[in-house]
Amino acid sequence: MASIEEIRAERIKKLNLLKEKGMNPYPIESKRGMSVGDALGSFTKFLRAKKKLTLAGRVTAVRGQGALIFFNIQDEGVSIQGLLKKDLVKDGLQELFQDAVDIGDFIECTGTFFVTKRKEKTLQVKEWKMLAKSLRPLPDKWHGLQDTEERFRRRYLDLLMSPEVRARFEMRSKIVSEIRKFLDEAGYMEVETPILQSLAGGALAEPFKTHHNALDIDLCLRIAPELYLKKLLVGGYPRVYEIGRNFRNEGIDTTHNPEFTMLEFYAAYETATTQMVFTEKMLKVLVKRVAKGVDIKVGEEKINFVKKFTVVSFIDLLKRYALILDPEHASLEELRISAEQLGVRVESFDSREKIMDNIYKKTCRPKIIQPTFIIDYPAGFSPFAKRQEKDPALIDRFQLVVGGIEFVNAFSELNDAGEQRLRYEEQDKKKKGGEGDVSPSDEDFLEAMEHGIPPSSGVGIGIDRVVMLLTNTRNIREVVLFPTMRPKD
Repeated sequence: MASIEEIRAERIKKLNLLKEKGMNPYPIESKRGMSVGDALGSFTKFLRAKKKLTLAGRVTAVRGQGALIFFNIQDEGVSIQGLLKKDLVKDGLQELFQDAVDIGDFIECTGTFFVTKRKEKTLQVKEWKMLAKSLRPLPDKWHGLQDTEERFRRRYLDLLMSPEVRARFEMRSKIVSEIRKFLDEAGYMEVETPILQSLAGGALAEPFKTHHNALDIDLCLRIAPELYLKKLLVGGYPRVYEIGRNFRNEGIDTTHNPEFTMLEFYAAYETATTQMVFTEKMLKVLVKRVAKGVDIKVGEEKINFVKKFTVVSFIDLLKRYALILDPEHASLEELRISAEQLGVRVESFDSREKIMDNIYKKTCRPKIIQPTFIIDYPAGFSPFAKRQEKDPALIDRFQLVVGGIEFVNAFSELNDAGEQRLRYEEQDKKKKGGEGDVSPSDEDFLEAMEHGIPPSSGVGIGIDRVVMLLTNTRNIREVVLFPTMRPKD
């Protein structure tokens, strides 16, 4: 079997042959009149009229040689057979095709339709030209890319060789479109906020840092758009949303990629309770529009998006699955002991909330399969959520878990600048103690708050995870076109 470099050298010879014969292997223009799919859709009309048409696409198969050459070209996922018959093409084009065309090349073909004896719709080619000569071979059509890492690194080949992968990313595009449609219809305005920020806030995560030479200032890639979106509430926009990239300098696993897509939307005069109802409706509509009645599965589990979502308290989950009898009042040391007994790693600087959250993630969340809203979190879980009026020890927050994965985080937004400052001070203390995932004090945001934020609620939804859910995919890298990878040596 020839090596890649040997194949490449042979194709470069063919490239030079095209040039010698006066054919530009990379022309600017193509006379392609329509897609292959559109042409096949009007096949009978073109057949009867014997109308000449020009199609283009990538060569995916070549059969025969000499006087008769059959081949296939694929365009926008649709394939058609072409036939080159020596006595029907211009002088030299039959031999040049045989000597210079490889699977993977893009070519343009002009001719008329006919039907073969085997009833196959075919283009009788009168002339052809090269549009783009490929220098490397495509993967074997029957085996594709077997190495998972290579599939992610060379996604373009993965898309070419796997219809399932193509369909997954087409589904992703439809999901995003339908989410936009739903929010637009609900009166939300789409906005864009900075990705480069002087202070990365709005979430508990470690940022990526960079430096701007002209201004001579350090900047961070945003970990969340939250604070800027809330500034828009101050500015008088009642309902805003953004779908965009966030960046967090954290580990990579089946549900985390350092660069990921989030939807965040904020509405004045809403609460976590009303946004919980809105979020459930949005996801049910999304499933209906995108899945079209097909059962949603996570692994082998069938997910029911028809029934009303379950609601359970965070504390009750710890009692039920972690067997912590009184988590609300457990001391830091008692939580440490419980964590160690459950095999949960504890750092010396971890707070009560951090330990409780890690216990929950290991022992509780994997057991939540059907759509479930989790409510009643202790106040230390979020520096931006309002305390509940009935119980100030808890915040007005919810998360949505499906199939053991968190999809949604939301709460009633803190709009008291004085309390926000105190929350920031607590975060700063945690950072000094060694905890990395904190949201540091932001004087600019506090100043905006002092101008007045209406009572409001915000919701964050991980788009990549929603795509995982609706395509029954268990690895986030399968739904990100170009996931973050360690460079090859």
